[in-house]
Amino acid sequence: MSDMHRLRTNDLELGATDAVQRHISRTVVPPAQVSQRKLDFEHARPRWLRECMAEATGVFFYVFPGIASVASFTINLASPQGVTAFGSLFQIGWAFAIGIAFAIITCAPTSGGHFNPAITICFAIWQGFPWKKVPYYIVSQIFGAFIAGLLMMGMYWPEIQAYTEALNAQGVPLVSNGGPASILCTIPGATQTNLGYLFLTEFFVDSFIGIVIWAALDPANPFVSAASAPFVIGLAYANMVWGFAGISISTNLARDLGTRMVAAIFYGPTVFSYDNYSWIAILVNVPATIFATAYYEFLMRDSIQRIGAGHAVHKEGDEGLVRHFTNRGLMEGGTTNMLQGNGSGSDEYETGKREHGYLDSQGTR
Repeated sequence: MSDMHRLRTNDLELGATDAVQRHISRTVVPPAQVSQRKLDFEHARPRWLRECMAEATGVFFYVFPGIASVASFTINLASPQGVTAFGSLFQIGWAFAIGIAFAIITCAPTSGGHFNPAITICFAIWQGFPWKKVPYYIVSQIFGAFIAGLLMMGMYWPEIQAYTEALNAQGVPLVSNGGPASILCTIPGATQTNLGYLFLTEFFVDSFIGIVIWAALDPANPFVSAASAPFVIGLAYANMVWGFAGISISTNLARDLGTRMVAAIFYGPTVFSYDNYSWIAILVNVPATIFATAYYEFLMRDSIQRIGAGHAVHKEGDEGLVRHFTNRGLMEGGTTNMLQGNGSGSDEYETGKREHGYLDSQGTR
């Protein structure tokens, strides 16, 4: 049968239709068979390279639409049609939010989807992410933002040049809030000279985002499904953009440093020295996110629920879990009998595990 006539009337062609196979009974044409050559190639790819490129791509996916939206908004401030015709803080928030969701959906299956040096460090602190990988991830994330900044400058170059010439004619500095450098990285406003104020603003905004991220990624959280987590995290970011972008926030070391390096290429090193602000935009995200995740770990995390859901195990195995229940008065009869499954102790062991969500009502995980 020819390729042109391989479908019956009720069949669906190969494409996005592959996603509906679990929902309807119509037949989708199977994809091409996987060759041994392809399998050998995929096996030969270095794991570290795949993870690094996924992190860089993910940061690119969310920074690129975000700063493009900022560019559209900034360079049309004096447009006769009005700036609302080209964008607003509301649009910018959505650009970053949807970009983050797409980044997680696209790249998280390969690298884990950190896309933020502070999140990578927190995974190493709290979740056992290898410290050896941390530098690789951070460099990759900064690289992704750097490429996003370069590409945005290239695509908007004629408009940015015209905007730059207009500002030069008015004597407005290019490195200023509302100048072309502020398209790429955060530049505080003329009245925002109190570094303590800017520090606290950045710290609490980043802490807010960090707590939402940690809650969204908690497998014991019944309100966030795997499919909704990318959008919840993106909306947390957008929520802070809508509320605080007007008073200068950065929210991500990689996003700011990567694009700030691009700004330095085009507008000089002043982007790093302007009002001594850049260290706040670049560095505060790290302690703020560590604080946020520590707050969640110490006050809100329920590890028994994680164990019960099968997403974690006790460091000392079942024996350690038995000891925990025994020490809390949830079991009697001795650890030895429980581990051997003898007598009433075993029953109480199962009851204790069930009461804490480790087992369901049928006694299974």
